Amino acid sequence: MSAAAKTRDEGRLPTLSIDGSRATLHLNRPEVMNRIQPEDIAEIMRILAAVEADPEIRVLVIASTGKSFSAGAHLGDMARQAETGGIRDTGGAGFEDMINRLEMLTVPTIARLHGGVYGGSTDLALACDFRVGVTPATVMFMPAARIGVHYYESGLRRYVSRLGFNNAKRLFMLAEEQSSEELLRIGYLTDLVPPEALDARIDAIAARLGELAPLAVQGAKRAINEIGHQALDTAALEDRIRIAKASEDLREGLTAFRERRRPVFKGR
Repeated sequence: MSAAAKTRDEGRLPTLSIDGSRATLHLNRPEVMNRIQPEDIAEIMRILAAVEADPEIRVLVIASTGKSFSAGAHLGDMARQAETGGIRDTGGAGFEDMINRLEMLTVPTIARLHGGVYGGSTDLALACDFRVGVTPATVMFMPAARIGVHYYESGLRRYVSRLGFNNAKRLFMLAEEQSSEELLRIGYLTDLVPPEALDARIDAIAARLGELAPLAVQGAKRAINEIGHQALDTAALEDRIRIAKASEDLREGLTAFRERRRPVFKGR
């Protein structure tokens, strides 16, 4: 790859922007349906670590532009792996690792689904805490069975735990496109709005998450995810409950309730 081509490609890596307590991870490959290439994975992992390390960030939005939200993993890389007889060891995190990291991110997450959601990006969105779509542009299908791919374990578990056995079977085994209304019905979307209302709804959810007590919100997120995977760490849960009980935020919340004012939480 030439130096100029490498520079152009690096310019398409995912980016992070921060506005107050809200961070946005932006996918930057609209010309290829915002597919996630191997080099993007390392950058996304770096961004997730940076978000989690910043105590001022209360919510992460994942967004993109173009016709589709994302086409998921880069099939060209998958084809090269198949031609060489198996999975290529990149020496770093893979697509599944990235999705699992996103799911268990301490900070609450929102997927801004302005268009089609395909392939591995269906799991990326499912790993988020809230998924806001628009009618009729937000459609999805999982094409694994169309191309001979057996999906990875954690993704299958996510689908079953969030959407139930019957919906998971229908999505994976039939590989049919689902409308925005159907995605709302089965619980894949948490919110469905007209296109012109998308950003307002994202703003409302992000603002609400930004004003609530971080220890309570983040602790509930982790416990709910663990319960969904039948892997609740009860000792860690009890420790988080103990910390919340002794926190400045709890004292602030009780004081604000008595004084009939909005609390100002600090996450400690």
